[in-house]
This record gives sequence, C-alpha cells and structure tokens, in this order.
Amino acid sequence: MSTSSALSLPEPDRSTICPKRNWCSMLAFPMTKPTIASRLAGNVIGSGEHSFVVAEWRDAGSPPGPPRPIAPLHLHNHDDEAWYVLEGTLHVRVGQDVVEARAGSAVFVPRETPHTYWNPDVLPARYLLVMTPNIFRLIQEIHTMEDRSPAALREVFARYDSKLLDSED
Repeated sequence: MSTSSALSLPEPDRSTICPKRNWCSMLAFPMTKPTIASRLAGNVIGSGEHSFVVAEWRDAGSPPGPPRPIAPLHLHNHDDEAWYVLEGTLHVRVGQDVVEARAGSAVFVPRETPHTYWNPDVLPARYLLVMTPNIFRLIQEIHTMEDRSPAALREVFARYDSKLLDSED
C-alpha cells in the first residue's frame, strides 16, 4: 500500500489499467468535488511572488489615426513577455517588425527586444498578457504613478531592469 500524508490508497493494478505507463499512479487520487476556478476576465492569476503572471486585459479600441500605444516603446533586459489575443486585434511591434495578432494568435517577445503594442481598431480587443513577476511589478508601479513624464518613467523602468525607449529606437 502506498501512503500519503492525507490518506492511504491501495496501489492500482497497473497491469490492467495501463500497462507500461509511469503516469498510471496519477489515477490513484480520491475523487472529490472540484473547486470552481474564478473567471480570469479583467483579473490576474499569479503575483509578483510567483514564477509567472497571466493577466486578462481589454482595450476599448482607438479612434482612426496614428497608433495609440497601450505601453510605450521599451525593452526588458532579462524578461520575456507574450500576448495571446482572445478577441479583436492587437498590433505588436517586435524590434522593427509589426506583427498583427488576431483572435487566436500569440506573439512572443524575447528579452532585450524593443516592443510596444496597440489596438489598431475602433472595436475592443481582449487579450492575455503572460509576463514575469518583475514585469508585473513594473506595470503595477506605472499604474500608481502620478507623474508619468518621460524622466519619471525612465527611472521606474530602470528599477525593474527595463529601459524606456524613444519611438525612433
């Protein structure tokens, strides 16, 4: 019999359940009513204390005209970042390229790569942002800033091992 700290279960008969498979031991767990996960919509899973953070965010759309960046052009020295578009469209500048990401598309931006993103449409976009805790803490601090001048933003980006860039970079 195998023992767990919470409960003892008989070892499953692997020869009849799934011969030659190491993952069979996963079948030996008690069936209980599952906890219902909260909706992610507009929220975050993970925190600055975890290995990664996933946020579901929304952008209402832009009036016709030049791009309206959701984030200024920047780079992260040691952090990767990714977007998965749930609804609508995002444009993500990755280095010198602009990637159009429609619903169901994903964009990965490796560390040390200049990037920004925007919703090019008048319609809303809803997306997941997958980031490191460091990027999450940076975004949280930016959202609390009263002074968002370029100098103040540069200082905050630097604290999180990131760099605010000029739009020509």
